[in-house]
Amino acid sequence: MSTMPTMARNVLGGELQPCSYDPLTGYFRDGCCHTDASDQGTHVVCARVTTEFLDFSLSRGNDLVTPRPEWRFAGLKPGDRWCLCVQRWLEAWEAGVAPPVVLDSTHEAALRHVALALLQSHAWPKSSDLPTSG
Repeated sequence: MSTMPTMARNVLGGELQPCSYDPLTGYFRDGCCHTDASDQGTHVVCARVTTEFLDFSLSRGNDLVTPRPEWRFAGLKPGDRWCLCVQRWLEAWEAGVAPPVVLDSTHEAALRHVALALLQSHAWPKSSDLPTSG
């Protein structure tokens, strides 16, 4: 059973906004970067993935590009929004390939692992462009 709050907060202190419905993202596959104690990867950073990040993730053993129909996963392409594990985003930052972050859609739990100033320095300029449900 999920323990996520009814109104989750983003890293800016506002209501957590959707990250992506197409592709459908989130630990709970609800379009948002919600989390709870069962989310061991802490999938809370909403990012617009880049080719460099996707290649980096693959090099770390996490293939986010190859379609996996058995998991209803079409594979990501550059420009897609996706809820990333906060530690993977930090690894990518350390390697110089961190993708831009959508602050309105990044869960406040990310702040337990990364400073707001660092996230802000990698903010996607259009953090208020909310995805539409499809």
